[in-house]
Amino acid sequence: MLNRRMFLQGSAALGGAFTLGAGLAERAGAAPDPQILTARFAEAQIAAGGVTPRVMTYDPGDPASAAMPPVLRMRKGEPFAARLVNRLDEPTTVHWHGLRIANAMDGVPEMTQPYVYPGDGFDYLFTPPDAGTFWYHPHCNTLMQMGSGLTGVIVVENPEDPSFEVLNLRDWRLGASGEFIAPFKPRDAARGGTYGTVRTANWQREPVYDAPAGGLVRVRIAATDVTRIYTIGLEGAEARVIALDGNPVEIPFALDRLDLGPGQRVDLALRMPQSEGQHARLGNFRGSSPWTIAAFRAVGTSLKRELGDIAPLPPNPVAEADISTAKRIPIDLTATAEHEPAASICGSLGYTFWAINKVPWPGDTPDPVAPIEELKFGKSYVLEIANRTPHAHPIHLHGLSFRILASNRRSLLPPPTDTILLLPDEQAQLALVADNPGDWVFHCHIIEHQKTGMSAYFRVA
Repeated sequence: MLNRRMFLQGSAALGGAFTLGAGLAERAGAAPDPQILTARFAEAQIAAGGVTPRVMTYDPGDPASAAMPPVLRMRKGEPFAARLVNRLDEPTTVHWHGLRIANAMDGVPEMTQPYVYPGDGFDYLFTPPDAGTFWYHPHCNTLMQMGSGLTGVIVVENPEDPSFEVLNLRDWRLGASGEFIAPFKPRDAARGGTYGTVRTANWQREPVYDAPAGGLVRVRIAATDVTRIYTIGLEGAEARVIALDGNPVEIPFALDRLDLGPGQRVDLALRMPQSEGQHARLGNFRGSSPWTIAAFRAVGTSLKRELGDIAPLPPNPVAEADISTAKRIPIDLTATAEHEPAASICGSLGYTFWAINKVPWPGDTPDPVAPIEELKFGKSYVLEIANRTPHAHPIHLHGLSFRILASNRRSLLPPPTDTILLLPDEQAQLALVADNPGDWVFHCHIIEHQKTGMSAYFRVA
């Protein structure tokens, strides 16, 4: 008998052939062997005081000890396949953050695919249209699963891309002995979010990486934390920003202080110190107590490279909106909750603190609210978004890219992006082309905000 779950699986397989980022129907027999991603429990040494049990990770196989989810390497314009195998004790999915792929592959339960229950699996198949730095994570019981380890980095390469280092930045809420503690505090969830107690890059506290003295290193940084907003800077060396949120900047610019919210990414070109043994330190300078994220140690004889050797990266094929014909859509982020959250297989925090256009939605209930707007395929739109709260919100849009046209709180307007760190009282204009059919989630990537109401979606048809 055909049930909802079987129908969704069939729809996902069929839908992948028709939308942006798919391109697989005409390449029969060209699908690659799938990357196996086994979601499972493990133990890991993260805190100084002891081993953390029941860490969640994605294993490419089934090794005896836990490791950070693998960096997935894809090629722009080439098919990629992954098979999720669920060895957890609860449902899960995989969302491919920032990739403009088929809606059926987007990984949002009850909206684009069924839950992947314990012992089950799900096959993802898509072709990434853009080169850059992206990441992947579940979209089910999101705060607990991401907070327990299920966040990994994606690198979509151009053939001419240089070598690179990857930094996966995230906090952990751990006690003194390494055990998990409560994932959030309601009072903090109603404000800026609940911070972790152990700060890591690649699951390590202040790791050090070796690189050639006087050489150039491309550093791909993804903020995969559920709460923390970073203000990154560099000491002991110089760096230029070459890409933001998966898209190249038109002209690389010097890194001074750069805000980076959950869900956002930045690519740096780092010029290493000239003398062996010297360090370049990447730090977080937000707040009154700066701290080191990671360090790079110069080794060997200087290569004497210069930042001027860096050429701009080729742009991605993101359509530009026609502002003269674009429909304007007002969007207000507020703290005006209207009802208690509905129950969900993917978990509820039990509170409603936030709303989009005065409608709070946890974002993964079986009966979602109506879309913010039904967008016509191929048409241009400008989202007139206003943050009516005293807190910053990194707002992420699935499946589409937008360009920030104007803002009352910033002078630097980035290249096309999928996430905007909307500052308190900021008002911005976001232009996009509705060129990817489906239902696309639009939410705050401070996960406590998402799970307590700051979530919605657009329908492109």
